[in-house]
Amino acid sequence: MNASADIDTAAALREVLAASVPDLHRYCRDPWTLIGSGAAWLIGAKVTVADLDVLTSARDAETLIDRWRERLETTMASAGAERFRSRFARFVFPGLAVEIMGGLEVSGGAGWEPVRIGEIIAVDVAGLRVPIPAVEEQIHLLERFGRPKDSRRAALLKSLHKERP
Repeated sequence: MNASADIDTAAALREVLAASVPDLHRYCRDPWTLIGSGAAWLIGAKVTVADLDVLTSARDAETLIDRWRERLETTMASAGAERFRSRFARFVFPGLAVEIMGGLEVSGGAGWEPVRIGEIIAVDVAGLRVPIPAVEEQIHLLERFGRPKDSRRAALLKSLHKERP
């Protein structure tokens, strides 16, 4: 990734976080966290961020769909319905789209299982407290998702994790 792309990602993330995080703190009654490429980028992985993935409860997803109605792009998840299910919604925000996954479940050997994040840390982005899974949790989640892009992100996070004391 070149320096210009890194600056563009930082600017886009700051913009979307400034527009969405205050509402997430205000309207979500249950714990929420960023997941996916945005969370990986915020913890230091050099990944491409196409949108902001937010894991919420199904109840909070419904609240956000109501509160962000004017920003709603779709409630139909694109790909992966055979592997993932949630109360999904995609919203148009400045910088990047925001995808809400309420009550996310992943299909595996034991059938449908809820996604639970054990350790969540907070990062500060322009004065906003942004919850993300700890690096070990991100690796576990990405490996569980099992798609090629998730495997690549997990490998980046593992190498990042080994570099830290």
